[in-house]
Amino acid sequence: MRLLTPVKKSITLYGVVSAIVLGAAAALTFFVDQPASAFMRIRGGILLAVAPLLVHWASQAAQDNQKSFERLRTVTSIMPIAVIGVDLIPGMCPTGYAAVMQGISVLPLIGVAVMVRGPQLRAAFGKTKKA
Repeated sequence: MRLLTPVKKSITLYGVVSAIVLGAAAALTFFVDQPASAFMRIRGGILLAVAPLLVHWASQAAQDNQKSFERLRTVTSIMPIAVIGVDLIPGMCPTGYAAVMQGISVLPLIGVAVMVRGPQLRAAFGKTKKA
């Protein structure tokens, strides 16, 4: 289904940005006097590990798999809220890391969440609004 091509591209962008975030945390560990915390490294790894799963669901949804589409809709709606929510907890991670690195990494997911709720995809997967 070609309607999901922009969704797949946004998920790929999310994966690339997540890899950069994890790489930045690793670079801090090796090259800076104040290394990245275990929280930053683990979180970066988990968020990167989610990208292939999202790609899989998008690929399955492109083959008219309703369950994969619903999973994609749910996860891409919850993840940005969860990431930002954790970033707002004082002391969890440095402000720059939270605001810049993690904030930028969820922007493509916000785009995916908007796209999968758009009228074209809702209609394609039988999610039209009833009056």
